[in-house]
Amino acid sequence: MKIFKVFFQKNLDQVPVREFTETIYVEGESESDVRKKLAPRKYNIEFVTQVSGAYLEYEQSNEAFQVETL
Repeated sequence: MKIFKVFFQKNLDQVPVREFTETIYVEGESESDVRKKLAPRKYNIEFVTQVSGAYLEYEQSNEAFQVETL
């Protein structure tokens, strides 16, 4: 499994506004796999990116880092 960082808005009906963007980390096989897993939540997904290596280590150093397994 790979870890992906997902940038999203909770309100599917509004235009994305940077100030309201939230992020979560999700395990998945690919970007499309992550999008399928999150579809029932009705998020307005802006961007999905895989995190690995030094980038993942940096993200893990944040105490709020938590990976959701869907």
